[in-house]
Amino acid sequence: MSRVCIIAEHQNGKLKKSTLNAITFGKDAAQKLGAELCVFLIGHNISGVAGELNKYGASKIILADDAGLEHYTAEQWANVAAVAAGKYDAVLVAMASGTTGKDMMPRVAVKLNAGMGSDIVGFDGEFFTRGMWAGNALATIEITTPVKVVTIQATAFGAAEPVGGESVSENMEVSLTNAKTRFVEMRETVSERPDPTEASVVITGGRGVNGAENFKIIERLADIFGGAVGATRAAVDAGWVPNDLQIGQTGKMVAPDLYVAAGLSGSIQHQAGMKNSKVIVAINKDEEAPIFEIADFGIVADLFKVIPEMSELLEKEKS
Repeated sequence: MSRVCIIAEHQNGKLKKSTLNAITFGKDAAQKLGAELCVFLIGHNISGVAGELNKYGASKIILADDAGLEHYTAEQWANVAAVAAGKYDAVLVAMASGTTGKDMMPRVAVKLNAGMGSDIVGFDGEFFTRGMWAGNALATIEITTPVKVVTIQATAFGAAEPVGGESVSENMEVSLTNAKTRFVEMRETVSERPDPTEASVVITGGRGVNGAENFKIIERLADIFGGAVGATRAAVDAGWVPNDLQIGQTGKMVAPDLYVAAGLSGSIQHQAGMKNSKVIVAINKDEEAPIFEIADFGIVADLFKVIPEMSELLEKEKS
């Protein structure tokens, strides 16, 4: 039977949230294509991650477990994914459109001689839909090759919920190639706060925060919620915060339960990265700021007055 195959993402032994969004897409696509849903899991010592995946309704979880796959490299992982796609009769191979997906999936498409669509937000069983121009237009595309490869915009799909029963797990024999690239080291930002793409609450500051020191009030509010700190490109370019906190078209795409936008205008480039958030609260002195057009709640006021007051009230409620 043909299969829709989702490539899972994981980090430090934990499944990444974006994979659950990709599984939601995969379930819907499999139903429309009359196919089975399977999940490819690539890495080393990944049985714990496979255990997490067991409860989300895939018919099969394919494990490619090898010491040579412990650290991600596009060259090796793409080769393994392409081999798995061929072995398990994949008609559609998909992965969340994050840093890894954008790096790896074009290679998978080339190895499978497959057409590819990027940042997919919908599929009707024949045609795919993707956003263009920061999401202000939708394009309908057709991929005519027998096998189709896509990256999906995770924020366009809800996270898969656990279902009854467990998936069948199967180990795939791995044959690694003589790679031209090798893993040297990972330099990642160490923080006690969650990554913006994983957090249920994101507090984002923009140009109006006016300095790295002033971001402390943003951080304080985020910490009260146990949430993440985000920033606009202007704040990142000014050097106030690291670029891995940037939200927007050229940064990370997030869809938390609560998104607080403080001191940012809400350009279309920024909206492209957060407009799917469930509840959006905007704080800006300019009542004409575009962010108010998509906000569920708007506060026309000085963020340096509002944010500390919000923090104090919430801290009192918690105590």
